[in-house]
Order: sequence, then C-alpha cells, then structure tokens
Amino acid sequence: MKTIEIDDELYQYIASNTQSIGESASQILRRLLELEPSQGDSVKASNEVEKAVEQPQSAEAVEEVPEPVKETANVFNILNKEELAMQKGVVGRFLFILAAFHRTHKAQFNRVLDIKGRDRIYFAKSKEALLESGSSMNPKNITDSEYWVMTNSNTTRKKMMLHEVALNLGYTQQQAETIRDYL
Repeated sequence: MKTIEIDDELYQYIASNTQSIGESASQILRRLLELEPSQGDSVKASNEVEKAVEQPQSAEAVEEVPEPVKETANVFNILNKEELAMQKGVVGRFLFILAAFHRTHKAQFNRVLDIKGRDRIYFAKSKEALLESGSSMNPKNITDSEYWVMTNSNTTRKKMMLHEVALNLGYTQQQAETIRDYL
C-alpha cells in the first residue's frame, strides 16, 4: 500500500463518493475509474454474489425488494468512520456529517431550515442570512450544497443540531443518537 498527498478539494470529492461504511479510498477510486477490484475486493464481491444466489426466491423475498432502496438512502451507508476521523476538529467532522446527510437526502434536506435556536437560526441558504440572525455566527458552507450552517457554537450544541437533523430527516431516536455521537 502506497501513501500519496492530495489537496482538500480532491479528498472531499473522493469522500463524497463513498457508498458504504468502511469503503477505502482505493476501492472508491477503482470504482470511479472503472478499474477491476483488487484481489481482496473481488473475494468480498464474489462472496456477496454467492450469498445472493443462495437465497430462495419466494413471494416474501420479492415483496422485500424496496427495503434495500431505503438502505441506500441512509447516511450510515456513506459515512466512513476513517474519513470522519481524518477531518480537522469538531467543525470539520460536523460539516462532513452534514454533507453526508445532504448527499443522502437532497430532496428533504430543506427541513434543516426549521432547526433554530431561541434567538438565532442554525441553517440558511445563504451566508448573509446567517450573519443577519446574530453576531459571531462563523457560517460555513455545507460541502456540495447551497446550505450554510452556523459553526460558532459549542460541541454540545453541534451534537444537538446533528440529532435534530437526523430526526427531521426520518431517522429513529437511536439512529439520531448514534449520529450525534460521531461528533
């Protein structure tokens, strides 16, 4: 395994194309470049195919086809803990998780605009809107989106915001708590 240095923009692009938890940068690049999987990847893929073939094709199995579609619209499928750990500080992890939510739930992501504090808004569609709602907001753009989030809050507040985002996007209380704890 070799190590290379890449700029932040390229790293974010690779990270934004993660399709499953634990997917390595090599696996992502091989998929994007349409290269053959490495030996370890092909063994995993062939085992998955064998498992799929072994499952009986009953009427119940046909009815459960929509369930995998739900799983693909799940932030847990694209959040990679290794990449999350590589983010710079709490704000970096916060923005990384929000970007994953946006990629997974683009159509519903506007629900975050309803998450507000007592005297200020937390999310907006422009930097200016956040700045107008209070002082010391330190607005940051959520990567690859039109949304902005205020980042000048303590870690507890950021965790609460992630928890609320998860609940607003349809995650269970337990899933929201798991996401909150990623921060």
